[in-house]
Amino acid sequence: MRMITFFLVGLTVHVVFFVSIFDIYFTSPLVHGMTPQATPLPPPASRLVLLVADGLRADSFFTLLPNGSSRAPYLRSIIEETGTWGVSHTRVPTESRPGHVALIAGFYEDVSAVAKGWKENPVEFDSVFNESRHTWCWGSPDILPMFAKGATGDHVYTHTYPAVEEDFASTDASKLDNWVFTQVKSFFLAAKSNSTLRASLLEDKNVLFLHLLGIDTNGHAHRPMSQEYQENIGLVDAGVSELVSMVEDFFGYDGRTAYVFTSDHGMTDWGSHGAGHPSETLTPLVVWGAGVHNAQRVTEPQLYKDDYLQDWKLEHLQRVDVNQADIAPLMASLIGVPIPVNSVGVLPLLYLNNSKQFKAESMYSNAIQVLEQFKVKMTQKRETTLSFLFTPYQLLTESKQAEFIHEARILMQLEKYEDAISLCQSLITNSLDGLVYYHTYDRFFLGCSVVLGFVGWTSYVVLIILKTHASLNRRPSLLQQIPGRTLMRLCMCVTMVITVFLLIQRSPITYYIYCLLPVPVWYFVLKESGTLTDLIRSAPSLPLWKCFGYFVLVAFGIELLVVSFFHRAMLTVGLVVLSLWPMLSGLFGKAKFRSLSWFLSCLCLAAFPLMPVVGREPNIHLVTCAGVLTLFTAACYLWSSHHRTPLQPSDRQQFVTQMLHVAVCAYVPSLTHSSLQQKQGLPLLNQIISWITLASSMLVPLLSSTRLFHRLLSIFLSLTATYLLLSTGSEALFPPVLSWLMFVWINIEQEAMIAQGVSGRQELSTIDFSANIDITKIRQLKLDDIRRSYFFVFFIITAFFGTGNIASINSFDPSSVYCFLTVFNPFVMGGLMMWKVIIPFIIVMCTFETIQVATQLSSRSLFLIVLVISDLMALHFFFLVQDYGSWLDIGTSISHYVIVMSMTIFLMLLSVVTHILTSRRFTLWRKSKMHFP
Repeated sequence: MRMITFFLVGLTVHVVFFVSIFDIYFTSPLVHGMTPQATPLPPPASRLVLLVADGLRADSFFTLLPNGSSRAPYLRSIIEETGTWGVSHTRVPTESRPGHVALIAGFYEDVSAVAKGWKENPVEFDSVFNESRHTWCWGSPDILPMFAKGATGDHVYTHTYPAVEEDFASTDASKLDNWVFTQVKSFFLAAKSNSTLRASLLEDKNVLFLHLLGIDTNGHAHRPMSQEYQENIGLVDAGVSELVSMVEDFFGYDGRTAYVFTSDHGMTDWGSHGAGHPSETLTPLVVWGAGVHNAQRVTEPQLYKDDYLQDWKLEHLQRVDVNQADIAPLMASLIGVPIPVNSVGVLPLLYLNNSKQFKAESMYSNAIQVLEQFKVKMTQKRETTLSFLFTPYQLLTESKQAEFIHEARILMQLEKYEDAISLCQSLITNSLDGLVYYHTYDRFFLGCSVVLGFVGWTSYVVLIILKTHASLNRRPSLLQQIPGRTLMRLCMCVTMVITVFLLIQRSPITYYIYCLLPVPVWYFVLKESGTLTDLIRSAPSLPLWKCFGYFVLVAFGIELLVVSFFHRAMLTVGLVVLSLWPMLSGLFGKAKFRSLSWFLSCLCLAAFPLMPVVGREPNIHLVTCAGVLTLFTAACYLWSSHHRTPLQPSDRQQFVTQMLHVAVCAYVPSLTHSSLQQKQGLPLLNQIISWITLASSMLVPLLSSTRLFHRLLSIFLSLTATYLLLSTGSEALFPPVLSWLMFVWINIEQEAMIAQGVSGRQELSTIDFSANIDITKIRQLKLDDIRRSYFFVFFIITAFFGTGNIASINSFDPSSVYCFLTVFNPFVMGGLMMWKVIIPFIIVMCTFETIQVATQLSSRSLFLIVLVISDLMALHFFFLVQDYGSWLDIGTSISHYVIVMSMTIFLMLLSVVTHILTSRRFTLWRKSKMHFP
């Protein structure tokens, strides 16, 4: 019962620590209650046509063909003659929803949208569509509805194709773009005979939005260098040319239409997006029509970080780069609608062809719009902070705000428009910095509370380990009862003070949890302080130098794991060092064959962190080889085990069936890949086999014998079969090599037990997971158990990063799930990819469960050490979280902490699952007596 209580308390504490990062770093930056700001002067355009070519890379669009022609001749002519062009820089995550939110609403969406698959509106936000008089949209059902849902009134009209059309196995995904262009053509034809629709179209402040998904879908299915992707760019270009002619003809060539062509994100060479590679974050932007500058010639060379101008043959034309959120205020200024109130974009004036007064007034509206957000944010923070503790943002106090506004108006009255523009740009910069200041105002306070709780929890676990699982000289004292009452009163007083403080500040309920959690944690730490006294008393009898050496090595090992999050090659270094362990520990002379096997398996596994994690071309032959390797490993085991522990007929039948199943699963990816290449779609039989394999992967092992190696082999075969179906290349070899090392680890730990002189050791072949554990044989912790726990954490990190890293996890590459489905479904696809990540976890967890049984150590004691090591890593990453630098740096630092905390919580839950997976057995056919009345 105490074990269950400790488990639940530990799980709760870690969930709180995990959730805290979302309150500290992932809260929504949006505020409400601002007044919309619009330019008082008449706009240059009456309507705007926004075209978003989903997944279009800047280099794919701008680079000329070998013969000197362009893939997009019409848009190229716009760039060279009648429009202004540049590169739109996106932010991570480079996904469709956040990209469109940045384009149309002008702000960078917070991570809370991930939980809803980038589809729903986790928070209400304003957009150019909402501020328009009418907006007509055509395109994907994943993007369009969110802007209609967020609009006030009923003036955003969406036309979408069925979601089933977004099929990566489609013979021609460009049909999605053809559908959009066809629908727009029908729309304008209908408007000629529909007087109501025609009257609406002839009004001002209208927007037409075309979402073109074909390029993105073809890029996922065939890669951006494919003929399908390149030809789709030409199809879109031809469609844009026809659309412009149709629009101009409908409106009588009145010169009041502005056009914006861009992309929400790019795509890597291997057909994925989501991370921060330049191929994903650099997207094209072409603007032309009413109110837009014609192509501007330049004589001096332009300097850009990407240095692509010469490759694009555009160095003679002025290039105007923007941040993706800057496009929203640009569109709003062109048609004269208020800039979306949540926008953080800065109007790119170089695109505008208008008077200096118009530019100054537009920039002033932009500055006031951002300042309004700052004022609301400042007011909210002031109202929830005690006056003597409130520290305003010094660069933008109320007096300085008034001074900025007054000076800007004076400058415009004096017609010093360039000075006014410069002043407004300074005001925008200060307002944006101030928004960040107030958004992160409580970050240090909350961070200190979380760290205090973290340190307290880790200290408590260490004391519990020393108290219950270590041999110390214990001298209980009756005086320990007296300080306990005083300690309780002190904790209650601290709790009351913190609660009153948070009540006065009207803090959210989560703040109470983060601030009050350290109080009971530290109460129990101080309550167990007698264990420290016992440790000091026992110090003379302890091998201090050996203890010190172990702790130094573990500390070095933890640092190595931390660095491996940034540089996967450190795992290779770690595995090479681990391969030498039998030689360094003296085990090599006692178990040469097992030591040699350990050495080779470590070196084989060490090759995987050196392999590229993204950008790998599919190599289905390696998947087939992995299946053959799996069958060879299983056959070798069955042959060797026949002499030690003969298999029962039922077990032999199951293993043969599982091996045949693995053979089928090794062939299915090859058949699927071939079918998709021939554009014949996903074979139904392959899909059925894949889903049945997935559904049975955790159930089939429960039918096998609970003998140690028999059950482990069944788990290995079942999980590897699923992994093969989710693989596209060399990563398929990872589970067989990892399992080889895990089997060797189990055997070599037995040799280590002999070297330590532990009595009562069982033969591995006789161990049964389902047997009741003899409590009298459970031993106390030894220093070598710290090494075992560290090995486990190291192998867990290796299982996680052995075939991937942060970029590969963020990147969306659907090819791994083509055996299961090809129609776009982010939740199902994400779930399958997550299961692929979890499979190596389960293999390592089952091995650790086996070692706990084989070494006669309680699962709680070893797991507590693992918990301490994991928490030290999590605390390390908590301090490494940063809120400065590039968005990718910030996101990566947060991801590291989230991964470690998720792993800790996940391991606590997975330990229960693996215990069931190894020790339970189901029988399908059981003889039973039938009783009839």
